[in-house]
Amino acid sequence: MQPDQPSQVSALLARWATGDQQAVDELVPLVYSELHRLAHYRLRGEKANHTLQTSALVNEAYLRLCQKPRSIHDGKHFFALAAKVMRDVLVDYAREKKAQKRGGGAISIELEDVFLSTAQRGTDLIALDEALNKLAEMDQQQAKIVELRFFAGLSIEDTSEVLGVSPATIKREWATARAWLYRAISGKAANA
Repeated sequence: MQPDQPSQVSALLARWATGDQQAVDELVPLVYSELHRLAHYRLRGEKANHTLQTSALVNEAYLRLCQKPRSIHDGKHFFALAAKVMRDVLVDYAREKKAQKRGGGAISIELEDVFLSTAQRGTDLIALDEALNKLAEMDQQQAKIVELRFFAGLSIEDTSEVLGVSPATIKREWATARAWLYRAISGKAANA
């Protein structure tokens, strides 16, 4: 976003929270390119035959975000919420594809080396979602960190700012969450 856009986005989000639908229309041009960047980041590791395109992910996520007015504090909070919605869209898409394949495999994702070991590349998105949901039951903050880092592509510093905790805490929790997810997903794959 350009330097003056965060304040514009915050003002439009405040208007939207009061039910001003015109604010949503004005918000689109300000956030679309950033949503597109997030979606591209999220889809870049997908298999070559993945049929959900970046623009389709952005459009679906934006439609879900704008269904009802929300109380969103600022642009960073909006993009954190967008990351959660993109995760939901991708998981719904994976479930739909799995259902269409009469018992076929689920959609897999290429997890970055920074996220899990290379042995975990090609992880089932549904398995990741289930593991993240279990992690959230145990530790909401760690699950949110994974969501912001993995699905939104936020840096340690940006994640720290969104969650209001120190970068050192984010680094520590990120490492713990990655290790827990690796064990959860590896164990599920071994039991499959």
